[in-house]
Amino acid sequence: MAPKHNNMVFDSHFHKDWQRYVKTWFNQAGKKKTRRTKRMEKAKAIAPRPVAGLLRPVVHCQTIRYNAKVRAGRGFTLDELKAAGVNRKQARSIGIAVDHRRKNRSQEGLQANVLRLKEYRSRLILFPRKKSAPKKGDSTPAEMEVATQLRGPVMPIKQVHSDTTARVITEEEKKQSAFQTMRMYRANQKLVGVREKRAKEAAEDDGLGVKSKKKK
Repeated sequence: MAPKHNNMVFDSHFHKDWQRYVKTWFNQAGKKKTRRTKRMEKAKAIAPRPVAGLLRPVVHCQTIRYNAKVRAGRGFTLDELKAAGVNRKQARSIGIAVDHRRKNRSQEGLQANVLRLKEYRSRLILFPRKKSAPKKGDSTPAEMEVATQLRGPVMPIKQVHSDTTARVITEEEKKQSAFQTMRMYRANQKLVGVREKRAKEAAEDDGLGVKSKKKK
């Protein structure tokens, strides 16, 4: 707090050992070169596999604010692999990420990732473990000769923007109420058990307003 009234102005000099807290970065250029060298060594070690790593699925972001956007997920679900005809044990060995915890919440998301897997399989050049004894599904020697290592992301994900144009609201839309529709659906869902119970009691009624006694 600043001093008050007509007193002596403080002239205290604290934090004189400021040189101890100064951080230098003289090795910036050297670190940059080191990172570049490590990237090149990693790419050389995993060649001819893609530098970016495994193929990731397309998933929607969380919360109502960001769920319109899509991003790369952790891995494909077992249902997506089954629908695309990919063995879940073989998927990891051919560059496909697998996540057995994730679940498909919509049919659209499932179909999108199934198409993504099928497109990846059609473009995949699979090298045999032994060149002298290729197995079924391996690429031909001609395809392996033209194969190059992918430097960028594997099948990059693009944001899909729907082109919507402004229009005049119709009279039918003006009469409808979104709030009332939502409340009605919620009430119907809440009262399912009560209505079933009333219908069952009405069926057991003998028509005189008295419930029929159950036989022992």
